[in-house]
Amino acid sequence: MDISIGELSRRAGVKVPTIRYYEQVGLMPLPSRSEAQQRRYGEPEVARLNFIRHARELGFEMDAIRELLALSSDPERPCGDVDRIARRHMAEVEKRIRKLTALRGELRRMIGECGQGRVGECRVIQTLADPSHDHGRLADH
Repeated sequence: MDISIGELSRRAGVKVPTIRYYEQVGLMPLPSRSEAQQRRYGEPEVARLNFIRHARELGFEMDAIRELLALSSDPERPCGDVDRIARRHMAEVEKRIRKLTALRGELRRMIGECGQGRVGECRVIQTLADPSHDHGRLADH
């Protein structure tokens, strides 16, 4: 298979600038070039790009994806390192869920206290304007 960057983009569901970016940061190997200096790709690049796209959809950071790609190149290796990366990511996801849950609670409280009257009496505006409310702490829960 010998496909263009546009075709790779279509097959993997990733925009062309994203492919170029992944090449710049080393997640995708630099492609071979045609005589006209156009990037050319094959099935391994399609598979790799699909792997990267799926990992990004699951929220994995670039460094974790880089590690996972390196580990995937050794299929006989025990998967303990892969599990460690996935568990670390799960902990981050759970932390974000706790933060979002706390933020949702605070927003519900503010909205619930809103009297539907005038802006000058609006609990949402008052809460947001009050510097004693440490909403940043919600992000640390």
